[in-house]
Amino acid sequence: MSYQDINAKTIDRWIEEGWEWGQAIDHSVYEDARKGIWDVKLTPTKYVPHTWFGELKGKRVLGLASGGGQQMPIFAALGAVCTVIDYSEEQIKSERLVSEREKYPIELIRGDITKPLPFEDETFDLIFHPVANCYVEEVKPIWRECYRILKHQGILLAGMDNGINFLFGSENDKEVVNSFPFNPLKNPEQMRQLEQGDDGVQFSHTMEEQIGGQLEAGFRLTDLYEDTNGSGRLHEMNIPCFIATRAVK
Repeated sequence: MSYQDINAKTIDRWIEEGWEWGQAIDHSVYEDARKGIWDVKLTPTKYVPHTWFGELKGKRVLGLASGGGQQMPIFAALGAVCTVIDYSEEQIKSERLVSEREKYPIELIRGDITKPLPFEDETFDLIFHPVANCYVEEVKPIWRECYRILKHQGILLAGMDNGINFLFGSENDKEVVNSFPFNPLKNPEQMRQLEQGDDGVQFSHTMEEQIGGQLEAGFRLTDLYEDTNGSGRLHEMNIPCFIATRAVK
């Protein structure tokens, strides 16, 4: 079984257990969005500034590894034409349930984002990519694909783990036990840590790979912010473990 398949099955199990990022919005949240009252997250705690989006009505939006019925229903309520690609069957299922309940069209694709994306060049106006590339070994090919499928002046909004969480073992957040890169495919001890914590298969990525990779692909970085874990000791110490970026083609 590939690490991508392991992650898909792990996330499906997390959702069955009540994972926060797999719980679809209810009808009232959708109705509020239709009235212009809405917020979405790329990282654990902070809401994305509305100014990062621009006008969404009539725009083609791709949720990249963004299934779960949380963000795409909001964008659909605001008039966007939405597509989701996600490798988790449960995340796709949630998107389908919300779209059927609220009666809006959406294209749903179960797909592996480590492979070439199944879209023509310059298809989308905006890509929304919450924290997910920590489940992917190589991120630069994803940025290149994002650049390819975005229209001129298209926007990439991405949430990313900055690596700090990977310094610690899965059982505590006080003792630094890992060196970088954190790559369980090459380090059996790191794989053991993930298996102990039922954390799927995750990878650390440098800012050179993540922000530098976007610039290398051709994007222009226009804004960013940092965020914490939302819980735990590092959060209590206000240590940022995530970053969100806005980049334009």
